[in-house]
Amino acid sequence: MSCLRHFATAHWFAATLLALAAPPAFAATEDLGGGFLHHGVATPASNHRGTVATVDGQGRNVVLLWLFDHRGGYALLWLDAETGKSEEFKMPFPPGGDCPYASILSTENKFYTHFNSHFVEFDPAKRAFTFFQKTSPQMAMSMTEDDAGRIWAASYPQSGIVSFDPKTRQLKDYGHVHTENWRQYPRSIAADDQGWIYFGIGNTLSHILALDPQTETTKAMIPESERARGAGQVYRGIDGRVYGQTGGEAEGGWYEFHGGQSKKLVERPAVAAKPFIASSQGLFHRQFPDGKVLRTCDLISGTLAVEDPKAGKTTTHEFKYDSLGAHLMGVAASPDGTICGGTAFPMRFFSFDPKTDKWINRDCYGQWNTVARQGERFFVGGYSSGFLLDWNPSQPWTPTAPDNAQSNPRFLTECHPIIGRPTELYAHPDGNTLVLAGTPGYGYTGGGLMFWDRGAGSRVLLEHTDVLPHHSTASLVAISDGKLLGGTTTSAGTGGEKKAEQAELYILDMATKKLEWHEAVLPGVQHYTDLCLAPAGLIYGFADNGRFFVFDPAKREVTHQFDARAHFGPTASGQGPRVFITAPDGTIYVLFAKGIATVEPTTFEIKLLAESPVPIGLGGDILDGRLYFGSGSHLYSYGLVK
Repeated sequence: MSCLRHFATAHWFAATLLALAAPPAFAATEDLGGGFLHHGVATPASNHRGTVATVDGQGRNVVLLWLFDHRGGYALLWLDAETGKSEEFKMPFPPGGDCPYASILSTENKFYTHFNSHFVEFDPAKRAFTFFQKTSPQMAMSMTEDDAGRIWAASYPQSGIVSFDPKTRQLKDYGHVHTENWRQYPRSIAADDQGWIYFGIGNTLSHILALDPQTETTKAMIPESERARGAGQVYRGIDGRVYGQTGGEAEGGWYEFHGGQSKKLVERPAVAAKPFIASSQGLFHRQFPDGKVLRTCDLISGTLAVEDPKAGKTTTHEFKYDSLGAHLMGVAASPDGTICGGTAFPMRFFSFDPKTDKWINRDCYGQWNTVARQGERFFVGGYSSGFLLDWNPSQPWTPTAPDNAQSNPRFLTECHPIIGRPTELYAHPDGNTLVLAGTPGYGYTGGGLMFWDRGAGSRVLLEHTDVLPHHSTASLVAISDGKLLGGTTTSAGTGGEKKAEQAELYILDMATKKLEWHEAVLPGVQHYTDLCLAPAGLIYGFADNGRFFVFDPAKREVTHQFDARAHFGPTASGQGPRVFITAPDGTIYVLFAKGIATVEPTTFEIKLLAESPVPIGLGGDILDGRLYFGSGSHLYSYGLVK
């Protein structure tokens, strides 16, 4: 873990220097016809999802890493550590938008991962994928190797277990071996010297379970009373036994497991863990067999640095690889006349200047889920701690550090675990208040609201119990008399338990922060995608990415609804979707995956203005007569001609 933190810090430092020093890149905007322009890829880079230093069949030092861009985990990248020469091996199955969350380099020097319901083996000696097979859904969250050399994987979302025997070349799929009413994250797995497999799950309630491969049965290894929010953890000891912690206590809750039996311990075990080259998507194994050390493997700058401790020198090489770019998270117009937002993964800031046709791309703080302009500032609500940033585009960029008030973007606050994954950053029309909303931290149910007062530099943070218990707010809009209309989602935090049966609209008083009214106005709806102020004080909304409705806040009732999905397909989506975009002249535009539409203010008829040449993924803002939106890793715009 300390190595991973060191790598993340080093990567951040190198990427920041690169971003500060690099000149803007030209976009070479392309005219697609019909009023649509293609402006290019916001972040033309991929992210690693597991990196290992090892050797090939001739004993030559190589680096293997799983490549991930907006398509998912699309390839394995092979780097010659002595020259920097690169080669890509396309995944032998479609990534399907999924990617590695765990991988392992076996004692036999084979590299394994498991995602998009496929288990796969890469052999660096043969320079090829040598095995893959479809499995029960979906992706491994942890992997290990037993004493017989078999590879084991425990998968999300229903504790699927698979094993692969490299000697017989047989994969055994045990299916889903444990049931919960929430999505399970089995983030650790271990095998004892008797062949039993143990795995810890989270996040709504921690647990540790064991699988007996002989009988193919699963049993609980800790009592129900010791399960708590969080995740159970297990590790293989060098003594052949497995040790685990329930996840409910900071220091206690330790057990010893062997042969399917459990023994509670009074203190943390002193037994060291058996070493494996395995971890989550952050796996970064540095040590080559000959003692050399992989210091840097940076996909942003395309640089590889290998240290030779014996010779006392470090050699750096440049390398190339193919990427279709990182997924856009949000798009909004900035006060400096550019279109800005963030991408993941990697987490990067981007800025596109339509006047000069240039891009700027920088390392940024966290994942920019939601972005919004208020006055002369640009604000960011981000994952995973529900943070809020304030960027002043008229001042020099200074990398964000929470303890540095001179940062630009400046860190204002964070709301974890009450808000973990923001879905709405609402710039209130009062010009002073920002409202952040979203789902809570891992394993929690019900997200809160955070009100930031720019003038006072202070916040009010409401828990879900102060608004609607077990709901999270997905969309917001200001209505008359100092009130706020919110639309909820029943989705829990990542790995959390869904408890609300249907989403609701609510009215909250801005001054008192008290709930005044709430109702499930559209029965059965699970998510209010977006809300927009319309003429005559009415509110336009979308529910479940396709059900259009008109809400009268004075009467507190829905006065019109229409199944837009049946005619136009789903709306734009994402964690901060920006489906409605209001033009300076008051025209309200709607972003569907299929194209751009308008809402007729008297009949509420939705009219498709133009079909997009690409699927519209997310919104969206208007700048100088053009409507900008994202699709995958690309930025596009449409000319609004009256």
